Amino acid sequence: MKTVLLPIGDAAEVLDTYYPLFRLREEGYEVLVAGPEKRGYHLVLHERPDGWDITQERPGYTLAAEIAFRDVDPGALAGMVITGGRAPEYLRYDPDLMRITKSLFAANKPVASVCHGIEIVAAADVIRGREVTTVAKCRFDCEFSGGIYVDREVVVSGNLVTCRTWHDNPAWMREYLKLLRG
Repeated sequence: MKTVLLPIGDAAEVLDTYYPLFRLREEGYEVLVAGPEKRGYHLVLHERPDGWDITQERPGYTLAAEIAFRDVDPGALAGMVITGGRAPEYLRYDPDLMRITKSLFAANKPVASVCHGIEIVAAADVIRGREVTTVAKCRFDCEFSGGIYVDREVVVSGNLVTCRTWHDNPAWMREYLKLLRG
């Protein structure tokens, strides 16, 4: 069975996390949930209420990481799906997650990123020259890292599949699964 890594942390977005988790399992992939430590993490709901310029954050479900980033062998992975929410803001500073991310790109394995997940691939310096999409408020993370930001539902650039928010999940997972199967 092929294994896909799903890195999480506190404040990962619920739909950015659970949709790919269940979608990949439905397709027969093993999803290895990883975090800075092997423990439970608190997920959040992000929604932009009418009249707000920014998302409102509310507590969501919890999800346990089965393994710490330091114990992940990137060579054993078929790919990775990077969730959004606020978790990537601090996960991008984890040297083991950076090691994993760079290794997957060096091996040209499929990587998917939604919303704030772009902060992880930007920090890993693997989007330079690539067309990518993300939530509009992360546009500068793309551009400052050499990526080419476009506002589209989903963008495939080599081994990387990006989307804006959980609203784009169906198109995002459709394209990502094509790469995994390829």
